Amino acid sequence: MKAIVSLNSGSSSIKFALYVLDADRAPSLSAAGKIERIGISPHLTIRDTSGETLVVQDWRDQHGLTHADLLAWLFDWAISHLDGREVIAIGHRIVHGGVDFAVPCLIDDLVLDELERLCPLAPLHQPHNLAAVRAITALAPDLPQVACFDTAFHHDRPELATRFAIPRAFHDQGIRRYGFHGLSYEYISRRLATIDPALAAGRVIVAHLGNGASLCAMADGRSVDTSMGFTALDGLMMGTRCGTIDPGVVLHLQTQMRMSPQEVETLLYNKSGLLGVSGISSDMRALSESGAPEAQDAIDLFTWRVAREAGALVSILGGVDGIVFTAGIGENHADVRSRICRRLEWLGIRLQAHGNMSNDTIISHPDSKVKALVIPTDEERMIALHTLSVLFGVAQ
Repeated sequence: MKAIVSLNSGSSSIKFALYVLDADRAPSLSAAGKIERIGISPHLTIRDTSGETLVVQDWRDQHGLTHADLLAWLFDWAISHLDGREVIAIGHRIVHGGVDFAVPCLIDDLVLDELERLCPLAPLHQPHNLAAVRAITALAPDLPQVACFDTAFHHDRPELATRFAIPRAFHDQGIRRYGFHGLSYEYISRRLATIDPALAAGRVIVAHLGNGASLCAMADGRSVDTSMGFTALDGLMMGTRCGTIDPGVVLHLQTQMRMSPQEVETLLYNKSGLLGVSGISSDMRALSESGAPEAQDAIDLFTWRVAREAGALVSILGGVDGIVFTAGIGENHADVRSRICRRLEWLGIRLQAHGNMSNDTIISHPDSKVKALVIPTDEERMIALHTLSVLFGVAQ
């Protein structure tokens, strides 16, 4: 039997999933896990499909361990766990595909060089995505690796949705709105078509709310517009990222407050968002449990910004039939969903309190004019499906 691996390598974490293939090449999850706190004291948890813990590993105070070191450990474990099954490919989440990468593809030296040039557009993610590719190449040079792009789902949006109001020459050079979280949105689009085909064929706003957060307006399952733009810094307020900000603020920070470009970048990417407003944490769980007024200010601003962006996307769609919440905050924080939907009551959204508190799939009241759902995302499965489509030339 054969197997494939999905990798999602971030700045301080690596998420992964192992899939075994049946006779028809359909992937079945075998195990999944996450290495966290890379650069501090790495911690690994691996679970099987029933949720039973297979491995817990701590590398206490080993802050010098790199992504490559940990991937080597994980690679050896995977080979042992698969018990003779051959790993035939590894699929990677690559955050930015730029203008040229609109579909998943095999990674070679030329592709890697092109993706390297996009690192300034996604400095929190792209370098670590590519570091994982290089680490696997060093471990298994002949193993096929597939790039799956977070920007690809948004590639066929209307041309207007990609433009900034700047001189055309800059747009032609690639300074445009790309959109992100595409693997998540693509998975939700597919799941919604199974759960509620009629709604999937209509006008839907999907709220991917996690440490990174964005919204996507879909019509008939396809992206029409999204809140993120040139980089993953744009749009909604996030865990440590500011989201949309007046460009004049950036100019003021540099020209009047004498901050360097690197200092501004660190401020906007790492010290803003929920963390910056609250001064407490970037984690919605910690803020929800805090009695500090600053924590509530951060939550209020977060839900305000989600509702504000959602209203703008409703205008682009010409109305809305449903809203789907997904990702860490969207799937698990009933109070955040409730606050957002209260601000959108003018659309006719009415939540069913018990269903919302229980994280049911359908959380809207039966007489709600707009359906509201909670659908867990699965970017790793989407990566696996794309990897198989590249390997075998058949859409999964």
